[in-house]
Amino acid sequence: MKRERTLREQLDARWGQLKAERSSWISRWQELSELFLPGAGRFFVEDRNRGDDRHRRILDNTATRSLRILSAGLMSGASSPARPWFRLTTSSPDLDESDGVKRWLADVTRLMQMVFARSNVYRALHQMYNELGVFGGACAVVAEDFDSVIHLHVLTAGEYCIATDSRGRPDTLYREFQMPVAQIVEEFGLENCSLTVKNLYDNGNLDQWITVMHVVEPRRKRDITKRDGKNMPYRSIYYESGTNSKDVLRESGYRRFNVLAPRWDVVGGDIYGTSPAMEALGDNLQLQAQQEDKSLAIKYQVTPPIILPLTAKDAEKDLLPGGTTYADIQGGGNAARSAWEVRTDINHLLLDMQDVRERIRSSFFVDVFLMFAGGGDHQITATEAQMLREEKMMVMGPVMERLDNELYKPLIDITFEIMQAAGILPPPPQELQGRDLNVEFVSVLAQAQRAIAMGATDQHLAAVINLAQARPDVLDKLDLDKYVDLSADLRGVDPELTLPADVVAAIRQQRADQQAAMQKAAMIQQGADAAAKLGGIDTSRPNAATDLMRGLQGYT
Repeated sequence: MKRERTLREQLDARWGQLKAERSSWISRWQELSELFLPGAGRFFVEDRNRGDDRHRRILDNTATRSLRILSAGLMSGASSPARPWFRLTTSSPDLDESDGVKRWLADVTRLMQMVFARSNVYRALHQMYNELGVFGGACAVVAEDFDSVIHLHVLTAGEYCIATDSRGRPDTLYREFQMPVAQIVEEFGLENCSLTVKNLYDNGNLDQWITVMHVVEPRRKRDITKRDGKNMPYRSIYYESGTNSKDVLRESGYRRFNVLAPRWDVVGGDIYGTSPAMEALGDNLQLQAQQEDKSLAIKYQVTPPIILPLTAKDAEKDLLPGGTTYADIQGGGNAARSAWEVRTDINHLLLDMQDVRERIRSSFFVDVFLMFAGGGDHQITATEAQMLREEKMMVMGPVMERLDNELYKPLIDITFEIMQAAGILPPPPQELQGRDLNVEFVSVLAQAQRAIAMGATDQHLAAVINLAQARPDVLDKLDLDKYVDLSADLRGVDPELTLPADVVAAIRQQRADQQAAMQKAAMIQQGADAAAKLGGIDTSRPNAATDLMRGLQGYT
């Protein structure tokens, strides 16, 4: 009978399979790390706290500066901590118009923004943008935290493996890393540690590093009637790697996949993504080689090789600028001449290097993010600037769509569930019972993408208004209330600044009642004035007034 494998054996077997799947990416990631982001990447489990010189391959830092602009541009343009970049909505436009629902959604959105600002979310996102720009993927584990509600543990390329489900969405994480003995005992308790860790701890070797595995994956077998950690949809397991212990350090679970694993772009059914750095790798290699050639050419001009007569071999020489060297001159003569004459034209090299730098900047979308920062040509018209912005945003569209689905929405969903479980959220209104919530992004980049659709709407409205000067009745074709709602939605206006439909209807009814009352009062006043004037007329003598009164009374 075949022996059933233990949990540790099952986990180690899958870890080996995932590493084999990832192996073809390691050499590429190592080269990318050396040329674009030397501080990132852990390709050996012992890679930690390394203070050696990792930047020696970088002779021209155009690529690293472009990466810095990319990560800063995504930070300020898509998830800025200084302004709202998302809001919660429902799947029903009519429900969104409810005053109670709108206020509750706005309050919850503000609470989530406060949680993000208080935790390490924004620092983690910036680090993940760097990983995305270089390695094509990033990874962070979202953990509950007593002080800040959530805390993101950001991983770097080489220390983790991921797997995807049938829809291509990441649903599995295997991570290998090292922890000191003191941290292991503090995190998991001495009673759960292996005999090796216990001995090290008892002997005072608190800073000895131990290899630990962390696994997050779907739980294939569970009791759906139970809600404890070992029966949740996803299991989270920590265990010591390379020990004979059959036990694990801790087994718990998540209600959802509490791991953020966004990818920049994915080809076909690949698990790991491609990146701007992979696109710019050839250009960066060329630029580093050209920078070395340029330095060599300049060096030839400053300190070129010297050819001197054999008779001057032991003579006194001063080869510094302005120095004098005495030597026999071939051909005789007393004329003085330069010790060397080297003329190297590097202008063509400089021009080509500038072209390579522009290609690298373009690969990292530097022109796009500098445009949003206010850079660019200020001589163009507003219409030309709008067209240029729309053209550039078309390039960023697919990337932002993937980040929305693999980074921002999972982060917001996980945070919402943690806040709900902690009792931080206010009680929802009755209308939201059993309703799903949606996430709508209102960042600078999201609004720039929506501006393409809004631009066509604004042009249509302007054309109709111009036409109304000749035919005023054409305005009857416009629903300006819908336009206001659409404009506020696409421009990311705070929903509290737009009144719900029922409130607007009440305001208009009140205004109509006031206008009707004013008209009635005006008519009464006119009648009173007419009566006062009639009361002052002498009716004892024939006149127009007496004729009118007799006519009303039936006399002729």
